[in-house]
Amino acid sequence: MKEKMTEQAVRLFDQKGFTVTSIQDIVESIGVTKGTFYYYFSSKEELLKDIHMKYIDGLLSKQERILEDDSKSFREKLFDIIHLSIVDIKEQGASAKVFFREMRHLSNESLTQIEPKRDMYRYNIEKLLKEGRKSGDFRNDFDVSVVAFGILGMMNWSYQWYKPGGDKTDKEIAGTYVDMVIRGIQTE
Repeated sequence: MKEKMTEQAVRLFDQKGFTVTSIQDIVESIGVTKGTFYYYFSSKEELLKDIHMKYIDGLLSKQERILEDDSKSFREKLFDIIHLSIVDIKEQGASAKVFFREMRHLSNESLTQIEPKRDMYRYNIEKLLKEGRKSGDFRNDFDVSVVAFGILGMMNWSYQWYKPGGDKTDKEIAGTYVDMVIRGIQTE
């Protein structure tokens, strides 16, 4: 029931927004009582935090598998991480939108649990860039943090416009992003 309630909340948060969606909307949409809601969640904000935690934990797990693959070059890993974000938007749909769009509604207490995980995702990209520089695959004269934030900006904003089944595939979009980044940081 908790999973069903969470899935329905994600749909409603995506359609109506977090602030407009009430607990009553959530429980009515799946035919349960508010008591059932409060059995699983102390508040609507706790539900939003759970949605965020599930999303970022899944993303981090997938990113770490990519980074641990020693058979791939730094460029291939960068492609895979960027591709992961596009595929995740495609696969997660509404959850991705809620993750990126509704974070502003989380309390400071919730953010202290989520932000370190979001930061870890960025740090992993920075580490990949640093290792690529060290290996000679990437230039040494770029600001790793700025490039990592640029990559995240491209990836994270994709949820706004990316349409699965549209003119460009997820691999084509990831390839374009990687080409833009690599041409700026690769060695000659």
